[in-house]
Amino acid sequence: MQFNKVLDDVKLYEAGKPIELVVREYGVDEKDIIKLASNENPYGTSPKVTKKIQDIAKNMFMYPDDSMFELKEALANKFNVQSSNIIVGSGSDQVIEFAIHAKCNKNSKLLMSNITFAMYEIYGKQTGATIIRTKDDEHNLEQFSKLYKEHKPDMVFLCLPNNPLGECLDTKDVYEFLEEVDKETLVVVDGAYQEYAAFKDEKKKIVVDELISKFPNVIYLGTFSKAYALGGMRVGYGIAKKQIIQNLYKLRAPFNITTLSLAAAIEALKDEEFVIKCIDENFKEMKRYEEFALDKGFSFIKSYTNFITLKLEDKFISSEVAQNLLQRGIIVRDLTSYGVNAIRITIGSNEQNTRVFKQLEEVLKNLK
Repeated sequence: MQFNKVLDDVKLYEAGKPIELVVREYGVDEKDIIKLASNENPYGTSPKVTKKIQDIAKNMFMYPDDSMFELKEALANKFNVQSSNIIVGSGSDQVIEFAIHAKCNKNSKLLMSNITFAMYEIYGKQTGATIIRTKDDEHNLEQFSKLYKEHKPDMVFLCLPNNPLGECLDTKDVYEFLEEVDKETLVVVDGAYQEYAAFKDEKKKIVVDELISKFPNVIYLGTFSKAYALGGMRVGYGIAKKQIIQNLYKLRAPFNITTLSLAAAIEALKDEEFVIKCIDENFKEMKRYEEFALDKGFSFIKSYTNFITLKLEDKFISSEVAQNLLQRGIIVRDLTSYGVNAIRITIGSNEQNTRVFKQLEEVLKNLK
C-alpha cells in the first residue's frame, strides 16, 4: 500500500519508557520503579484537582463544553489577554501541529535549534517542509539570526526553556531577535517550562500579553503537563493575536480535550500555591544533582526546568548508563538519539533522588 511520500522522512517520537514496560521486561516490582524520564511532576496532582475529578466523574458520559469558556476565561485573566486570543489543545504539542499545518507546505522552511523538542521537526516533515537547524546544540541567537536572513523560513521555533537540554535565553535577547523577523514569519515561543524559568530567574520570564502585543506574528505555548502536574490529562494552550488563533481553529476537531481534562485544568489554575511549592522543591533538589555531577566530574547544563542534563563526556556511554539504571527500576532519558552523550533526569522527590544517587553511583562503579 502506498502512503504519502513525506512520511518516509518522518521519525517516530521516542516517548519516555512507561512503568508497565519495565515491570514486563525486567521483572522489577512496580513499587520499586522511579520514572524520571518524562518530566512529570513528582509531587502528583493538587489534592483540590483530584477532588474535583472525583466529583465530576459522574459526567463522563457527556461531551465537554466545546467553547471551553471557563478555562479560556481563567487563562485570559492569568495572562491579561482576551479569551479570543487563546486556543486549547490536547497538550501544547497539538497546538504546534495546528500551527505548522496552518502555515507550512512542501515549499516551507522551519528554523530551530540543533537540539530541541522533537515534535517541531516531526510535524514539519509531515507537511514536506525543510528543517533548518543551528550549529550549536543550545539556542544561539546569532546563529538563528544568520540562518533566518539566509533562508527566510516560514516558521521559527524558540523553546524557552529548551527541552531536552534545559537552558533558557534571556527575554531581552529574544525580543532583540524578534525585532529582526519579518511579520509574515510565524514564531512559536514554547513556554512549556516557563513556570520554572520565571521562578528561578526574572530575566527569563516571558510576559505573555507584552510578547504578543509587541510581536503580532508570535504564538506563545503553555501546558498543564509540567508544573501543574496534569501530564495524564493532556491540556495545553496557545496565545496569540486573534487572526492567528482564528486560523488555527479551522484545524481543531470538536471536543479535542475531555470533560475530565477540562475540569482538571480549570481547578489547577485555582491552586497556584501548590504549583509554587512544587517548583520551589524542584530547585532545592536540583542542587543535589549539580553537586553530584561535580563530585563525579561530569558537566551539566544549567537548567531552568524540572529536569537536568548530565553530560557524561568520554567517561561513560549514556545508553549503557541509562540501560543499567533501567534494569534497576530507574527510568531516565538517554539523549543518544539527539547526538549527545548525556542523560536527562527529571528532578524527583527527595526520597526518589536519594535512591537515584545510590543506584547511579553503583552503576558508574560497575561500568568503569
